[in-house]
Amino acid sequence: MYKKTSLIRMTLALLIVFLLVTNATAQKTMRNTLRIATFNVSLYGKQQGQIRDRLSGREDLQAKRIASIVQTVRPDILLVNELDYQPDSAPAKLLAENYFAVPQDSVTGDEKLWPIEYPHWFSAPSNTGIDSALDLNNDGKLGSGSDAWGYGIYPGQYAMTVYSRYPIDTKSIRTFQNLLWMNLPGAIRPRIPATGQPYYEDATWAKLRLSSKNHIDVPIQVGDRVIHVLASHPTPPVFDGPEDRNGARNHDEIQFWNHYLDADDTARTWLVDDDGRAGPLDADASFVVIGDLNADPIDGSGRREAIIRLLNHPRTRDVHQSKTADFGRNGRMRVDYVLPSRDLDVVDSGVFWPDDSDPQSTWIKASDHRLVWIEVKR
Repeated sequence: MYKKTSLIRMTLALLIVFLLVTNATAQKTMRNTLRIATFNVSLYGKQQGQIRDRLSGREDLQAKRIASIVQTVRPDILLVNELDYQPDSAPAKLLAENYFAVPQDSVTGDEKLWPIEYPHWFSAPSNTGIDSALDLNNDGKLGSGSDAWGYGIYPGQYAMTVYSRYPIDTKSIRTFQNLLWMNLPGAIRPRIPATGQPYYEDATWAKLRLSSKNHIDVPIQVGDRVIHVLASHPTPPVFDGPEDRNGARNHDEIQFWNHYLDADDTARTWLVDDDGRAGPLDADASFVVIGDLNADPIDGSGRREAIIRLLNHPRTRDVHQSKTADFGRNGRMRVDYVLPSRDLDVVDSGVFWPDDSDPQSTWIKASDHRLVWIEVKR
């Protein structure tokens, strides 16, 4: 009798999940739209492997809150910033399977949120935590997180993953992890204000990578259309000295996308990806520039020229101008972006930021950033 009851309960549970997923899919099909989002989830550890271990179960509170937000907004394409990278993509896979695809508790507690499955994802390798064997912060020591190609206390920290309900053209993905900073046209070489001398000596400057994490171009096949997800996570323009090395790098990491969108054939002399393919994005390509760019066009202490140019680029459309992050004493800023190409027909957009009186506001404790999304016609 016990076994029969358990079997009935299991069957009913599976039926409920099936109906929820079917209902969610049907509603999405009726809308005939595509929702694209970015979310800096602040899901990193104090040592390598910690996030993988946390996500191996299904009870991590931060991950459950992240999944609740994702299951509520339901993006078809989602960039997650600050999720560990491992060569086997374990953290990305575990977050998708153990949290996104598992119904989370609703705020009422009486119902479950609809699970969302991402059968396709790309976890991008990152410069974070990879030791440069150079003294990049000029403290006379080697091997600290500040001496990595991108700040991090272990390899893969603060990395990013693109999740998609639609197929990713994996053979056409481009990454620019190894692109040299000095090769960017007009690169801002940090200098010591008191002397005017370069902060980095020539031998070091010749080796520095532009990306603090990576710059990636992930083509996704949505019906007959290919949409390029142009994702990055530039270094914050702070945590440095009067030489403003992080401010300069943040500016130039954003400036990379301006060059990538200019579709100028002269870029073939320097704009070379990690597989040796040269040149910018095709002039007629559909895309979204997406991610935590760590730059507010109005507030903050960063260099604003590159982000302002990107927002006003002839190929981009700035559709949502709200603040996207809460940095406590430093206030709220707009640093997270989903900037579509002008050929994409945007029908809606938003930032998931419930009022304090809304029970859903407990979910946003997962991160100091908010999920930002747009919706376009398919």
